[in-house]
Amino acid sequence: MSRPSTPSTRTAAAAAGTALSAALLLAACGSNGSSSGGLYGNASGSSSTSSSSTSAPSSSAAGGRYGNPPARSGSPAAASGAPTTAPSRVGTILVTQQRMTMYVFAIDPRGQSRCTGSCATYWPPVPAGDAPTHPAAGITATFGSITRPDGTKQLTVDGYPVYTYAADRTPGDVNGQGVNASGGLWWALSPNGSWDTHR
Repeated sequence: MSRPSTPSTRTAAAAAGTALSAALLLAACGSNGSSSGGLYGNASGSSSTSSSSTSAPSSSAAGGRYGNPPARSGSPAAASGAPTTAPSRVGTILVTQQRMTMYVFAIDPRGQSRCTGSCATYWPPVPAGDAPTHPAAGITATFGSITRPDGTKQLTVDGYPVYTYAADRTPGDVNGQGVNASGGLWWALSPNGSWDTHR
């Protein structure tokens, strides 16, 4: 025959039941947390995000919405050299020793470059070390140099800083001719240093 329950026995049983319920609830939350990462997601989700972020540079390298300049071998210095002349679809122009077209930026004042930061990635400055000691036959422009904001020396033609264009893939390309970018127009140079004749 069972003994009748007393108030203290009922209280103890209720307390034990509450403790057991709490333990089961915590266990369930812990299990859920370990499998789903708790409130803010799981490790695999984080890994997935990390994986997608590691693939982002390839998307960036592909140029994103506006495209990147095509890769060229060597540094801007290696891609240039003592200027010479070459025929092109816009007439005879100044080119680097590697025959890459040289451009001026229409908003540059004499003796100053306004093409910095990402602009200089698309329009690499021609290094001042490429100034010819004796210009090639047919070149009457005057060569000099300026100091850029980053401290490097840039070649000038008749006082204007000169650049190549990253989208010129092969010698003789003039893909930058008349391009409106970085706040101004870009023009190939004539052997006499003028650039408005190619407009």
